[in-house]
Amino acid sequence: MSDPAPLHPARATPSGPGRKPQISRDDLIAAALRLLGPHRSVSTLSLREVAREADIAPNSFYRHFRDMDALAIALIELGGRSLRTIIREARTRLKPGRSVIRTSIETFMEQLDADERLLHILLREGMVGSDAYKAAVERELRTFEEELCIDLVRLSEAGGRPVHAPALVATAMTRLVFAMGATAIDLPRERRGEVVEQLVEMLKMIMVGSHVLAEHEAR
Repeated sequence: MSDPAPLHPARATPSGPGRKPQISRDDLIAAALRLLGPHRSVSTLSLREVAREADIAPNSFYRHFRDMDALAIALIELGGRSLRTIIREARTRLKPGRSVIRTSIETFMEQLDADERLLHILLREGMVGSDAYKAAVERELRTFEEELCIDLVRLSEAGGRPVHAPALVATAMTRLVFAMGATAIDLPRERRGEVVEQLVEMLKMIMVGSHVLAEHEAR
């Protein structure tokens, strides 16, 4: 992924005519996102390509990231934080009678078409990226699972319906959504609704099963 012979920061040369004298970490992240698309993985980006898109000399890259792996991991972490924030906000705007599951899934699927392309990074790098990328995606998934587990326990207590092994339920739901989301990336938009309906039903099945198991244990 990195260039075969990257320049060392100590040998940085002055920026050429027209190049930006100063650039931030966020500028480099924005440049990388502009180069990505539905069918392009972070692992295919080169340091020089990102530097050219950001309009800086390649050596300037090292002021903010150790290498391209560090930039890719920053993108994965940004994607995880962004998606968690979006889903949290969607849940706070729930309407009476509106399913938490459906609202969360619809919000998740809407992000497949978001300009930031951050969800694409999370979905793709967990399958085709390097070991470092996969580990970064795994950390994000575990954070999703931990937050979902807290939500499941809270909703269970509020509704008076116990959940069997909430941590395991959260893991099953999170992994299912991300696996189906990875499939949905390559589908036409008009078919995304099918995936939403399938996911909602599958997640309901998981929840019903967890309630039944919890009730069986309580007998």
